[in-house]
Amino acid sequence: MPACAGPASVVFDPSLTEYDFGPNHPMSPVRVDLTMRLAQDLGVLDRLVRVPAPMADAGLIATVHDPALIEAVARAGADPRAFEPAFGLGTDDNPVFRDMHHAAAHVVGATVEAFRQVWSGESLHSANITGGLHHAMSDRASGFCIYNDIAVGIRWLLDNGCTKVAYVDVDVHHGDGVEKLFYDDPRVLTISLHETGQTLFPGTGFPQDSGGPDAAGSAVNVALPPGTSDAGWLRAFHAVVPPLLREFAPEVLVTQHGCDSHRDDPLADLMLSVDGQRASYVALHDLAHEVCGGKWIVTGGGGYALVEVVPRAWTHLLAVVGGKALDPDTDTPDSWRAHIRERLGQQAPYRLTDGRDAAFRDWNEGYDPGTWLDRSIQATREEIFPLHGLDALF
Repeated sequence: MPACAGPASVVFDPSLTEYDFGPNHPMSPVRVDLTMRLAQDLGVLDRLVRVPAPMADAGLIATVHDPALIEAVARAGADPRAFEPAFGLGTDDNPVFRDMHHAAAHVVGATVEAFRQVWSGESLHSANITGGLHHAMSDRASGFCIYNDIAVGIRWLLDNGCTKVAYVDVDVHHGDGVEKLFYDDPRVLTISLHETGQTLFPGTGFPQDSGGPDAAGSAVNVALPPGTSDAGWLRAFHAVVPPLLREFAPEVLVTQHGCDSHRDDPLADLMLSVDGQRASYVALHDLAHEVCGGKWIVTGGGGYALVEVVPRAWTHLLAVVGGKALDPDTDTPDSWRAHIRERLGQQAPYRLTDGRDAAFRDWNEGYDPGTWLDRSIQATREEIFPLHGLDALF
């Protein structure tokens, strides 16, 4: 992992935790609080410039979202009890809550600030762990996502002179909203590694979903079998992501880091460890330095093992953003574990590792058509690689 050649930042304000669907919703903002506490207690935040999170105005959000959706979100937040379900709002996934437009616009503003930090050169890497709301569509909320902060950020980059953006999504769910919003734009390469839509929401993201008529090969989907663990996931990642990023040569790398691929996550069926997830963060950091001079924008995403997984995974992520990865064998601080006992009555993990070796077999060592995993990887390579002038097999 090369050292950072410039400052790194995290865009954060405690009020970002106001993006809160309520006490019974899987995406509790406690995961953000616990992450930032752990990162602070381990000294990770000392290596990051803390940047205030601005509020996105309606005009900025409307560069991606229909005004009718924005108006509906504002109405819902003004009087949740009177709101009739519409635009994907008022569902079990996206219940309405007081001031929801304000909370969602704040997440968008924080993410766009991370984009601005990197594009302006103020930061080489910048992160907003409260962002990564990748399911929201132009005209509706979806999958816990009210506004698509990532898509607004990418649109901002394009509107401010960036000519090529690569987006890599490692959330367990398909990054459908970002993909759809740029599906026919050859300036944006979207890559999503996710549990197959045959078994998991949103039911999309197959190899043949490869870009619109003016952007063939710009959408890349690796649909992984349920039960895929570190070795298989990393095999798939390294078989697809590095060759495409090197060939596409983006000016900026944008990544979404939902950690719901973990074996303990209650909403999905992959079997990664924190160690495997950490390996993906290091790989993406190194690729940013290799392909675009280190210009790297990072968001959070899903992750619903609120105590056991998310804080450890995202603390590793912030450490990598800050240019100094943490030793997986590091103990979690006594102060952090005590806070969790007092606030939640739960036992927190004692170490940053799950004790797993994040080793994998490289694709060039051989392809086994007898396994679902390798067939999935090969289907993506055969669909996409020739469109980029790459060999699909080796």
